Amino acid sequence: MKTINKIILLAFAIISFSCEDVLEDDITNDIIQIVSPVEGEIVSSNVVNFQWNTLKGADKYRLQVFNANQAVVLDSLVENKLNLAYTLPTGIYKWRVRGENFAYQSTYSLPASFSTAVSNVLTNQQVLLSIPSENSYTNSTSLTLQWLPITTASSYDIEVVTSGGNLVLPTTNVTTTSVILNTTNLAQEANYIWKVKAKNSTTNTETPFATRNFSVDRTNPNQPQNNLPANNSLTLPVNQAITFSWTTIADTGTIQSPISYTIEFSNTNTFSSIIRTVNSTTTSSTQTFATIGDYYWRIKATDAAGNNSSFNTSFMFKII
Repeated sequence: MKTINKIILLAFAIISFSCEDVLEDDITNDIIQIVSPVEGEIVSSNVVNFQWNTLKGADKYRLQVFNANQAVVLDSLVENKLNLAYTLPTGIYKWRVRGENFAYQSTYSLPASFSTAVSNVLTNQQVLLSIPSENSYTNSTSLTLQWLPITTASSYDIEVVTSGGNLVLPTTNVTTTSVILNTTNLAQEANYIWKVKAKNSTTNTETPFATRNFSVDRTNPNQPQNNLPANNSLTLPVNQAITFSWTTIADTGTIQSPISYTIEFSNTNTFSSIIRTVNSTTTSSTQTFATIGDYYWRIKATDAAGNNSSFNTSFMFKII
């Protein structure tokens, strides 16, 4: 009987995988049309904006860049967009791109050669911000801001302001590519905007400010409350889908970070043994239980900044 069950499971897995293949477009022989930079183009900037046309059936793209020695300087998988900005020093390069989906990969585009000539004049150049990512959340009292270097920059100016216009960090003539914000800078729960521009002292030119947003949230989310199935539910059938739902009280902090939930299941009311842990971004989850017995479930909330509620009082249910 066990052997038969294993064969059935294996067959199901093969069928499922085959279905994924069938549902995906076969793009093996397709080639993407590149847009920029084209063959022989000279990029007079520290940032190269690689662009290509969409390929039907592809849901992501593999971009590769090689230097004059044929060494790979960039190998990046790009999702949900048709371009990628990347900083490159003065030099000669080739690049290519292909489409990918779950089952197939297209042929790479023909390699296009281009060169970069980074000038001491920074007017048409730009700073690429690195960390933190756009619209990120943190509960930290210390945060490092990082950006990619411009080889012809002498220094950088940095500003950090709250969305209300409160300037918390004016720093000029920084010669590194990072600064650290401390408790004083990040005293408020607030949305923050950070800005960086590069300067060249020889040509007396500078880039425009590059900007990003992040938010500081230090308030724990409120404890969720179990809803259904009701406590002491005694008639839940084995091997049948059961929807667990809960409610949550609105966040009271200044910043309301997105909230996700952790649901724990145990066969003891002390949760000394966790038999299943489920994560959800909604206020419900559907589960199936194959063994008869008493079970308990509880929930905690976690926001995108890393703040946690405590677990709520558990509910009991019986599988019969």
